[in-house]
Amino acid sequence: MTSSEPRIPTRWDGPAQDVVVIGGGHNGLVCATLLARSGRKVMLLEAASEIGGAARTEEFAPGFRVSSIAHVLNRLHPEVVKALELEKHGLDLTQAEPMPSLSLSAKEGPLTLTGAYGAGLIGASASEQAAWSELRAQLFRYAVILKPFLSRRPPDLNGMSLAEKLALGQSALALKKLGKEDMRDFLRVILMNVADLLDEQLTDNRLKGLVAFDAVLGSHLGPRSPTSLLGIYNRLAGEVAGVPGGQLVPKGGMGEIVAAMAISAEKAGVITRKDASVARILVEQGRSVGVILENGEEIRVRTVVSAVDPSTTFLDLVGTRELDTGFVRRVKNIRNHGDAAKLHLALDRPPEFLGVDSAGHRGRLVIAPSTDHVERAFNPSKYGEFSPEPVLEVTLPSLADASLAPDGACVLSAVVQYAPYRLREGWEHGKPKFFKAIMSLLERYAPGIGRSVRHVQLMTPEDIEQRYRMPGGHWHHGELQADQMLMSRPVFGADGYATPIEGLYLCGAGSHPGGGVSGAPGLLAARRIMAMER
Repeated sequence: MTSSEPRIPTRWDGPAQDVVVIGGGHNGLVCATLLARSGRKVMLLEAASEIGGAARTEEFAPGFRVSSIAHVLNRLHPEVVKALELEKHGLDLTQAEPMPSLSLSAKEGPLTLTGAYGAGLIGASASEQAAWSELRAQLFRYAVILKPFLSRRPPDLNGMSLAEKLALGQSALALKKLGKEDMRDFLRVILMNVADLLDEQLTDNRLKGLVAFDAVLGSHLGPRSPTSLLGIYNRLAGEVAGVPGGQLVPKGGMGEIVAAMAISAEKAGVITRKDASVARILVEQGRSVGVILENGEEIRVRTVVSAVDPSTTFLDLVGTRELDTGFVRRVKNIRNHGDAAKLHLALDRPPEFLGVDSAGHRGRLVIAPSTDHVERAFNPSKYGEFSPEPVLEVTLPSLADASLAPDGACVLSAVVQYAPYRLREGWEHGKPKFFKAIMSLLERYAPGIGRSVRHVQLMTPEDIEQRYRMPGGHWHHGELQADQMLMSRPVFGADGYATPIEGLYLCGAGSHPGGGVSGAPGLLAARRIMAMER
């Protein structure tokens, strides 16, 4: 070390802290802010040079900005908006345009869902519109039964409090209010695959393909996989700007949400440190007492909260020697291998998708023309291969927000499925082939788009893992399936935000109720910590 180099401290020499929150994604920000508002001194540690995690808006080419991973907002817990006063800190969702969803087909014109997840249906026959209206109403009725579970801590089966028993009783009462026929059907379809339900009630392949795609988005599931219908219920149980099933892109991209959260955190007194990677959580006699950073700096606190994924938290930061072998085994068995890639294209002009008008181009363009198409796209991923005919969710965010691209140019952002985390041939060799398959598909629906590409950013699950520190590249920090939800999320023994290590808590997407830019895990974790650490 030369005399000009700064001295690396071995201890945090600033004001004493009560809480350290590891990870500056949106859940970490929510939890840190609420704990600070309760009178605690809170420090937020972010390993990257920017906060926001996978919800930040980034420049991926000169003059072109895009929402990094999450690019459509379809859930933001209203209590998070209220508690953090996000509207006072620059977040105005009323200015964002509600997004229609268009199902594209090479054989027919596009079919469009408008309003709150298909309140309107354009491009289908009258009989299909009637069938969809009935099915949509049924799906929302059933989602309402599950919605309360996503807004509170999962029940503690070892010793439910009176409040938890009352909450479960209210859910049972809501189920009973459905009536005999609906209640019987709810129990029949709750763990059903989405393809079977769609085949029962709909005939239009475009509509079935769109709903099937939404059910399995971000998961290692196909439409015919058991429990795939849960994805739709989970989606419809959320809301944005007071609209259940709504979806939009905030002006400025998803990063505007975390920007408002960061202001709220600062106003609450949270000390935020970037480029502060945590190497280890300090545990003494079964209790967390602080953290050690990669630079050797030690920060001692009473409470440690991790917003990073559970696997990293327990296996890397805590270490297996501090944990029971059965608990370690459960953590190692968390399924968190992503199956979705993210594509960003910098285009010198807006693309023209066949049959899509100007309003449609501002919507969500889904290339999943049938349930069978989605299932065929899924099949290769089971064997470590990418799909030669992938399914895509495409948005053109710069059409609604010109600040995201230079004049006359355009940003294309797409989620691409299926792209297995462990590609059999390796992504170094497979990525160029995968990109070629994606562009071939886009050319079919938007002829000439390839000639307008200035820059490409294609992130496989392997890239997402490395860039955003998400093991497996799974943006939910673990599959959202029946055996990894509610009191099984992330695992038994860490299902209520508290962990086997006293003073250590979880607040990230790997905790209940899971991923998506909702802020609910951070909100519920903060409440749990305040109740336990009085």
